Amino acid sequence: MARERYAGCVLSDQPTESFATAEDAWLWFIRCRLAREEGARFGAGRGDVARPCEPDDIAREVGRLYRGRILRPAHLKVLDIFGRRLTPPDPWSGDSPVDARLWDEALDRLSTPLKRKGIVS
Repeated sequence: MARERYAGCVLSDQPTESFATAEDAWLWFIRCRLAREEGARFGAGRGDVARPCEPDDIAREVGRLYRGRILRPAHLKVLDIFGRRLTPPDPWSGDSPVDARLWDEALDRLSTPLKRKGIVS
């Protein structure tokens, strides 16, 4: 039996605004994850901007890409480290050029499925 395709759910009455880039979506996801770790609870329609997904949708997509060996452990490590800093790696400020390359690769590989689902425009 074929799997059903992703069909976004209505999270609020507000019109949704997709993310401009996969980097924006990733940093939003990390901010949500950090807030959740500090005890915040999420609900539809509470933010300033309605998004076309929940933070867990991005986490599931990253997990799917990892299980499919599209993202490697090095990609996940860089996404986590620089996501927690809430800024991409910058080789000019002392970050490793390898980290910057892994960051770009990971977000490039993540952008296609997020665009397909309407999370990134």
